[in-house]
Amino acid sequence: MPDHSSPADSEIALPRLLGVLSDPTRLGIVRILSDGVERGWGQFSAPVAKSTLSHHLKMLREAGVTQTRQEGTRCYVKLRRDALEARFPGLLPALLSAAVSDNIGDHVTERDEPA
Repeated sequence: MPDHSSPADSEIALPRLLGVLSDPTRLGIVRILSDGVERGWGQFSAPVAKSTLSHHLKMLREAGVTQTRQEGTRCYVKLRRDALEARFPGLLPALLSAAVSDNIGDHVTERDEPA
């Protein structure tokens, strides 16, 4: 079984966090997850290969941005909003606001049905 662990809240490092969120696809995923709803990996759609999308999700998890839960053969992901806000107050809302106003991550959408 793959390791889907995320770093502890206190181990989320700002340089890594900013590096991970500098990618438009990953920022688009975070924008979708910002509503607090957990989603299956297959619910994300982006103009990249499935393996690349999976890599983006892994990068977000390993940086502490998201948390992944496996249920059988499916994986579900959610934003670690509380952990990020506690560690870096105001950072996530500022990044999301800028991303929305600059249309960063608009190419990432949500499918109605899991793929």
